[in-house]
Amino acid sequence: MTYFSYDARGALLAEKVPLEQIAARFGTPCYVYSRAAIESAYREFEQACRGHDALICYAVKANSNLAVLNMLARLGAGFDIVSGGELERVRAAGGAAAKTVFSGIGKSEAEMRAALNAGILCFNVESEGELERLADIASRLNKVAPVSLRINPDVDPKTHPYIATGLSENKFGIAYGDALRLYRKAVQLPGLRVTGIDCHIGSQLVEIEPFVAALDKLLEFIDALEAGGIPLQHIDLGGGLGIRYRNEQPPAVKDYLGQLFRRIGGRKLRVLLEPGRALVGNAGLLLTRIEYLKHGVSKNFAVTDAAMTELLRPALYEAWHEILPVNKRDAPGRSYDVVGPVCESADFLGRDRTLALAAGDLLAVMSAGAYAMSMSSNYNSRPRAAEILVDGDRVHLVREREKLPDLFASEHLLP
Repeated sequence: MTYFSYDARGALLAEKVPLEQIAARFGTPCYVYSRAAIESAYREFEQACRGHDALICYAVKANSNLAVLNMLARLGAGFDIVSGGELERVRAAGGAAAKTVFSGIGKSEAEMRAALNAGILCFNVESEGELERLADIASRLNKVAPVSLRINPDVDPKTHPYIATGLSENKFGIAYGDALRLYRKAVQLPGLRVTGIDCHIGSQLVEIEPFVAALDKLLEFIDALEAGGIPLQHIDLGGGLGIRYRNEQPPAVKDYLGQLFRRIGGRKLRVLLEPGRALVGNAGLLLTRIEYLKHGVSKNFAVTDAAMTELLRPALYEAWHEILPVNKRDAPGRSYDVVGPVCESADFLGRDRTLALAAGDLLAVMSAGAYAMSMSSNYNSRPRAAEILVDGDRVHLVREREKLPDLFASEHLLP
């Protein structure tokens, strides 16, 4: 089902609501999300997990808006967090700490204490130093920390190098060759309870083979652990399943998970999954208005009120997002670079796009539900945009647009 589509007049809708109405009411730039799209994506994972002991832990970093987290919590989701701030967001949104796993390579003492006191499901430990710190803090709090070790399987995820996380040169996880020693150490340390194993090899993966290769290495290791007297209760397969931005053809969720579940076979392991982009990426767009058109000898530019501050992915690794006119024009198109007002040459949303445009037109930058608002910034002292959630014919403001005084409200002049 398409949750963003044109009506008979050539006006782009979010579910049943014209985007031009949202722009008139809330201004631009703003992010627009479809509730039905998020719920449908979650249920696709849920359906693929039927018959298996599995928990879907949404990766909060993809989109951390409280309304989005609350929707997923109501559906039964757990959560994957990488900071104390994300833990507080999950709790504020009604998510269960007992269904939350804590990933990330740099957990602070304060973050560990907060997660232990909240009673999270598991710490995904990524280094020997972290293991020792967690054991010490848990012992001092008279608590037991459930842990899994995040293994780096040295598998090529076949994705952009900036979002590859499972190669030996990446900063993430514990080297495969060190893992057995650290599991043996973990079971001896006070304050820890070894419960599982974790692996996450990268983001925006559109082939199943890297997932299978990583899983096979983990299962071989799990069997060796059990033979050595260290049985595990769960396996965390991470996330990383890609979405279609342009012409990618990611596997269907049922095919991707079907292969992994078949590989796991009859092992008595609970399976944790950490999808992020796959749940929210295509459920959102960035709505922006053209401020100026600049026609030059070698390039034409459509200058919008959205920028790399609202969508960093194109500037960060030349990611491609489809850009659609909110109202179609019956006129020949021209090639434009769609750029923002930020003072950086890397500030673009799309290059060489054929569009029929006029100043003041609205554009929709698609597939902006993941890693858009969550990576936004105040660079050039730009207030962060509003977030809107559409539910059928209803529109909800789920994050206020920042006001200019908000930019320096926590700063102080010298006496």
